[in-house]
Amino acid sequence: MVDFSGWEMPIHYGSQIQEHHRVRNDVGMFDVSHMTVIDVEGQDAQAFLRYLLANDVARLKLPGKALYSCMLNAEGGVIDDLIVYFIDDGNYRMVVNAATREKDLEWITNQARAFAVSVDERPELAMIAVQGPNAEQKLSAVIDAGQHEKLQELKPFHALWMGPWFVARTGYTGEDGFEIILGAEQAVGLWKKLAAAGVAPVGLGARDTLRLEAGMNLYGTDMDETVTPLESGLAWTVAWEPAERDFIGRSALERQRRQKPRHKLTGLLLEDKGVLRNHQKVLIPGVGDGEITSGSFSPTLGKAIAFARVPAEAGSEASVEIRGRLLPVRLVKAPFVRHGKPCV
Repeated sequence: MVDFSGWEMPIHYGSQIQEHHRVRNDVGMFDVSHMTVIDVEGQDAQAFLRYLLANDVARLKLPGKALYSCMLNAEGGVIDDLIVYFIDDGNYRMVVNAATREKDLEWITNQARAFAVSVDERPELAMIAVQGPNAEQKLSAVIDAGQHEKLQELKPFHALWMGPWFVARTGYTGEDGFEIILGAEQAVGLWKKLAAAGVAPVGLGARDTLRLEAGMNLYGTDMDETVTPLESGLAWTVAWEPAERDFIGRSALERQRRQKPRHKLTGLLLEDKGVLRNHQKVLIPGVGDGEITSGSFSPTLGKAIAFARVPAEAGSEASVEIRGRLLPVRLVKAPFVRHGKPCV
């Protein structure tokens, strides 16, 4: 157990490698109650979120539809990344990171003052993620039979209410799965039912290798307030149209887009033996140096992989300095693994 932004969190429940493979090949569950749930309600809710976020919540037309976005400062730096759900007109739910909880709440509350909205943190809620190719089957085993069809029909990046539970087909592993937001008093009961159905618990260690294989950024390592989405492999999360929509950080991003970003985030694959670690130097002859932002051993590939921020002109070949040796790496496009299958 380790401290994680004030929460006691498990690195693993016995074997990080086994937990990783279980999620890739079967199913596992994560206690992600440390994530911060924020409800935004009011007649200006859509207008407020269209101003607050780089992605455009006006794209959300159907109740339960979800959107991934960055929340930026005026310079275009990433304050946090998050998922926002459209509940109904004037009602949205956001899930933000635990490590950024205090600054996120302060920022969102301050920006909301010019709008007719309420911003309510929901600390009484817990969240359990059930992830893996057999997630639907296992979750179906512990919910009411009358809800099975709803679960089967739920599309990726959509959510619905199952009684008091808010169930989303989202996750942080690159596999099929669900994130269930429910009252904290119900969480232990659901956890025990899932365990009895054969769903093994998974800790922070496997959560990190799973998300890295799936090509998913981690806030605080792969991006933060000093870099923009354009430098972090997240340009796809910026909604430039309609051109008249003004959002916080837009002018800075437009300026950077015109001038072209100096750096980019790329995947790295180490063909040799060794482990890629955060902050190792990436050397690209004739171009310049970069730095690994997230690095680890990939249990699925059996090789070391990483994200690195490198000069925008970098090609496909580079080397990384590991214990005084320069080892060749290949620059690749993430994800490394999708639905259990290698992509590189």
